[in-house]
Amino acid sequence: MGRRASVDADAALLLRLQFVKFSVVIPARNEERNIGTTLDAVTGALRTAGVVYEIVVVDDGSSDATARIVGERSRQDAGVRLLRNGPPHGFGYAVRRGLDAFTGEAVAIMMADGSDDAADLLQYVRVLGQGVECAFGSRFMRESRVEGYPRLKLLVNRAANLFIRLLFRIPYNDVTNAFKAYRADVIRGCRPLLSPHFNLTVELPLKAIVRGYTYRVVPIGWTGRTHGVSSLHLREMGSRYLFIVLYVWLERLLTKRDYHRTTAVEEGRAGAAEPAAALDFERADGRG
Repeated sequence: MGRRASVDADAALLLRLQFVKFSVVIPARNEERNIGTTLDAVTGALRTAGVVYEIVVVDDGSSDATARIVGERSRQDAGVRLLRNGPPHGFGYAVRRGLDAFTGEAVAIMMADGSDDAADLLQYVRVLGQGVECAFGSRFMRESRVEGYPRLKLLVNRAANLFIRLLFRIPYNDVTNAFKAYRADVIRGCRPLLSPHFNLTVELPLKAIVRGYTYRVVPIGWTGRTHGVSSLHLREMGSRYLFIVLYVWLERLLTKRDYHRTTAVEEGRAGAAEPAAALDFERADGRG
């Protein structure tokens, strides 16, 4: 409770330099038993902290009531938007659809199943508000909170992240985690995005790191889903993860910083040569 209260206070005390909006992209496929609770948690956390928000839920071809539930919430709360991702379907396609449509100055990517702790969004708000360009959560720090992580999945996760850490020589130990936040300039600077599936969770942070954007890692919470079945199948995704990891590694090795943020600025494409300014996601009336 002490750490969470501190995060709330920090989020509410961000420098009031400009009016900005914090977006959250949530891909969802057949999450009728989870999406309502997830939306309640996200909007509640951001509204209580006075953060101006936009929640973009991308329905990825659901055959259940997911889209209907989100549509009802959007009519009750102007800060909630429903988008539909047509074929081809896939986690990466759905996230990319949301990243094409969000309108905030920063954006977080979050799972629909309630596994991510919505209160941790306030940590991301604080980090990005201080001028850092990416906020990366880790489920494997001393202060992290993890419940119900399947043992086999955990072993594969640790091995994959160790491989990535050694290959890229970075300290971050949870690259495969989807729950991260970025300033809008980072998303533009990491395009084009290639991954159609869960390998997008690796492509985005690795591109951000390789292309020179600043990041900070914070401990987060994670709880195994209680309803439904995950769409992530390790056997199917292994080769796709490896492909995108090697793709970004080859960019780092061979392109001589052609896509680096400083090069992009010099050529007038994307990014910023100077440190990012602080952002204030708080609005006076405290409502989204």
